[in-house]
Parts: sequence; C-alpha cells; structure tokens
Amino acid sequence: MAWSWRYEGTDGKTVEGPAESFSSQADAESWIGQTWRELAASGVTSVALLEDDRVEYRMSLLPTAE
Repeated sequence: MAWSWRYEGTDGKTVEGPAESFSSQADAESWIGQTWRELAASGVTSVALLEDDRVEYRMSLLPTAE
C-alpha cells in the first residue's frame, strides 16, 4: 500500500504538487500537517488522501469562516 496526496485548485481540478509517497496514512498526514501552508500559498485549495488509487478522504486547505 502506498499513500499519497492529490492536490486540487479552486475549480476542483487536479493541480501540480510535490510527488511524495508514504508507507502509512500517519506519515502522509504528518507530512501534510507540516506543509499545508506552503501548498495553500501556491494555489492548492484542497487535497485528497489516496491509498493507491482509492480516495480515503478530502480536506480543504482554506481557512474556515468565522
């Protein structure tokens, strides 16, 4: 099993991002926790965590409205 992130822009379409691969879900989540600000600054608005080709979940990188 390989874990990776798919990066999405404001229109929901896939955008370029780091081609990282992780051996566990925890490693992938730790990495995104450390890099999400840089990804958001480069135009990534959401990410999808993939286990091989299956989407585990999607997550927004946009700040929440108060």
